[in-house]
Parts: sequence; C-alpha cells; structure tokens
Amino acid sequence: MIAVLVRRLLAGIITLWAASVLVFAGTEILPGDVVTAILGQTKTPESVAALREQLQLDRPAAARYFSWLGDILRGDLGESLISGRPVADVIKGWLANTLILAGVTALFAIPISFALGLLSAAYPNSPLDRGISILTLMVVSVPEFLTASILVLVLAVQFQLLPATSHVSGSPTTGEMLRALVLPVTTLVIAALAHMTRMTRAAILDVLRSPYVEMAVLKGVPKRRIILHHALPNALGPILNVVALVLGYLVSGVVIVEAVFAYPGLGRLMLDSVGYRDIPMVQAIALIFCAFYIGVNLLADLLVVLTDPRLQEAK
Repeated sequence: MIAVLVRRLLAGIITLWAASVLVFAGTEILPGDVVTAILGQTKTPESVAALREQLQLDRPAAARYFSWLGDILRGDLGESLISGRPVADVIKGWLANTLILAGVTALFAIPISFALGLLSAAYPNSPLDRGISILTLMVVSVPEFLTASILVLVLAVQFQLLPATSHVSGSPTTGEMLRALVLPVTTLVIAALAHMTRMTRAAILDVLRSPYVEMAVLKGVPKRRIILHHALPNALGPILNVVALVLGYLVSGVVIVEAVFAYPGLGRLMLDSVGYRDIPMVQAIALIFCAFYIGVNLLADLLVVLTDPRLQEAK
C-alpha cells in the first residue's frame, strides 16, 4: 500500500514539473513585449535595455526557467511587475474568493448530482430517467458564458431580483455577499451538475449489472438497499474521479464565469495580468491552477485505491 502511495505521489510531482515547463513556455510566447508594456510612451533605448537587464530578460530562457523554478521551490513567487508587491501577497485575497466560490458551488452541486444520478439509475428507461438524461444533455451542451448571460438577462435585468455583477465594495454584509454569489454559483452548479449526474448514473448502472447484484434481487433484497449498500460503494471509483475533475474545474476553469460577473477571483486576476503583461503574476496563478488540479486528481486516485481492495492487491 505504501508503494502505491509513493508511486502516485511521484507521478503527481513529475506531472507538476511538466506543467511548470508548459507554464513558463506559454508565458514566453505571449504576444507583445513586457518591457514596452511597462514603460509605455516613456520608453527609450537606454531604459528598455536597463529594464530588460533588471528583469533578467537578457538571459537565456533556460537559465531564467531554472532560476524561476528554484525561487518557486523556496516559496518565492516573485514580485508583480505592475505593483511591485510580492505575488503571494497580491493573490492571497483573490485565491480566498475563488475557493469560497468553488466551495459553495460544490456544496450544492455534489449532493444534487448524486441524488439525480441515483434516481436515474434506480428507474432506468423510465420517464424520470429520460427526463434527467435529456436535461443533463442539454445543460452540458451549453457553454458557461451563455448560461451566465441568460441568468443575468432574466434574473438581473428582466426581474431585477439579483445584482448583475458580483463586485462588492467596502465592507459588505453577509446578505450582500450571498446575493452577489447567487448568479455565479448558479451558473457553475448548472455546468458541473450534468457531468456528475451522468457519471453517477453510468457507474451505478454498471454495478447493477453485476452477478452478485442479480443474486441480491433474486433473494428479494429491496431496491433501495441494493443501490445504497451494494451498488454505490462499488461505484465510488469513477464517481470520485469525476468529482475531482469538477473540483479542479471549479478552481482552475472558472475564468470565464469570474470575468462575466466581475467576480474578484484568481481567474479575473489572471485575465487582468495577461492584459498588463504581468508575467510573474500570470506564471504564479497558472501554476497554482495546475497544482490544484493535479492535487485533487491525485487525492481522488488515492481515495479510490484506499476504498477498493482489488486495486491494492493489483498493485
């Protein structure tokens, strides 16, 4: 068991290193010149050369990558080129906002999708199953920005029940924060619900076709007990994997939703940083996204191994 955990951790570390290479390479090929963007109209050949030397842009890309990687390993994310503040200090509040948004979304999306998936699997090919399948197929086909735009048009513009943006100033009350979160959370719940519902249904139905489940049916075991005590525990593997994918998306893939609702999260900060050519900020945020996505998937893999003795024996 320890060997399995070690192998998975090593695989996660190697994947994160590969992601760091891609992040650095991606920022290297961004269009435009960061020095020109910073200096603007006041640039001169001397100031350009001095700033390039200060930012170490005159060094080879490989040397800058290993220097950047060494700083990351020491916990130094660099300094923002725009504000001059440490990147870690800047992103702290934005990261907390993204985690709040992801946490509230998961709090609603996971139990609702579990319930819909279990209902659909309990009554296969019934009108209820067909209705849930059609609804999830429709939802999964609609991009997030369109869902967000429809919600804003209906709930914020037409009926004026909720604010169109999630930007709050000053010291907002709990009620104001909750009202600001309703639209982005609803958009993300709709986007995440379809994937988890369909995977839960497929995993449960796959287990229900097993011989031991058929034997339980022949013995007269109630359907509810078969699903909850026999099928669900053995279907946790694929369900946990899709939950991990959705959690990774809720943190690293919400750039569009945060931009549409002007939500002060990491996704919006990354968009602003790309526009300002704040390369250290873009690199740090992209690496945080990659680390979180790899981390939740690694955690899901470990939980699957821990909950399935067959995988432990196979390894």
